[in-house]
Amino acid sequence: MDFFYVRLLFQKNKVLQMKIPLLVNFALLLCFSSSNVFSNNSKNDLFIYVGTYTSEESKGIYLLKMNKETGKIEIQSTTGNVINPSFLAINKTKDFLYSVNEVSDYENSNSGSISSFKIDKLTKELVFINKKSSLGADPCYIAIDDINNFVLTANYSGGNISIHPIDETGALLDAADVAQHVGSSINLKRQTKPHAHSIYLDSKNKFAYAVDLGIDKILVYSINSETGKLILRSAADIEPGSGPRHFVIHQNGKFAYVINELNNKIISFNVDKNNGSLDLIDTYSTLPADFNETSYCADIHIHPNGKFLYGSNRGHNSIAVFEINEETGKLTNIGFESTQGNWPRNFVIDPDGNFMLVANQKSNNINVFKINNTTGLLEFTGISETVPSPVCLIFYN
Repeated sequence: MDFFYVRLLFQKNKVLQMKIPLLVNFALLLCFSSSNVFSNNSKNDLFIYVGTYTSEESKGIYLLKMNKETGKIEIQSTTGNVINPSFLAINKTKDFLYSVNEVSDYENSNSGSISSFKIDKLTKELVFINKKSSLGADPCYIAIDDINNFVLTANYSGGNISIHPIDETGALLDAADVAQHVGSSINLKRQTKPHAHSIYLDSKNKFAYAVDLGIDKILVYSINSETGKLILRSAADIEPGSGPRHFVIHQNGKFAYVINELNNKIISFNVDKNNGSLDLIDTYSTLPADFNETSYCADIHIHPNGKFLYGSNRGHNSIAVFEINEETGKLTNIGFESTQGNWPRNFVIDPDGNFMLVANQKSNNINVFKINNTTGLLEFTGISETVPSPVCLIFYN
């Protein structure tokens, strides 16, 4: 309703003005009440970007909206013409999104690429900025140094870590450095050469942890803030044949955990905050004792309350649930929950810690689970959304 026209009408018709003064008050009340309803709805909405493999039906990066009270999710839009955006990262100010393009032949070279996008803060849609070579084949993980404005990429087949500066527009600049890993391990099918699988920064961006499946190591780097050069500080040796894949640091900064793809185990570490080095605490299976079929671990996350840790199993198609001893860093397995789909890759926990969303790559669905914040256990909500070949989930909020 246009209240300027209402006021004009009342000024010209004093009889109407005298007889129905309550009409304006009612209209105003209705308008403001409706405004509050819309406002409440927007406050309940969370947004999730989904990275996919585009070799089949996927169109690129999907945007989902989630009601944080009910867990309901639905597709909002799709950013097309993005090849294999299998992993995503968003900068601290929520202005830009970065994606790997997991290929091995970018511009006819033995390399993949990475892409940058501007985020429309109103619609959450993505606007392409530019693309750069990742300087290694099949990039599969990307992270952002928000303090010094660098993007770090783990190139799986290239077996290296590349680092690209970012300018004020969010555009990627030419790489500042590439750290090439060397070596192999005992699995002759998967570990004949380095396979950098992920790269993580600690909460202060002081150290970068490169997890290499091919050589069974976690390499610890620091970054020269002026030049972007990667400086190797130390390396943690993992049990041969483990195939370390993804990594997470506890909120208290004292403990870290790596999930191993090939032997289906999680390892806990003490973290030296001064030099970033890792010291082994213990090792834990992600599978039930009576399971003897083929399975491969994928992703790992800690609940926002710091009390529980989760890991995904591809093959067993489950989420393994652990309780964290916040004094010692040790884990206790407290259960397994079916992902209600096939081949769970990444999963994500909403910022309030109430829901977990799991990307089941081969069954082409994203399923929503309710988290019990007291016990850490999961319960399938029945909520599911079809997305082709979902791989990576990341909350915008």
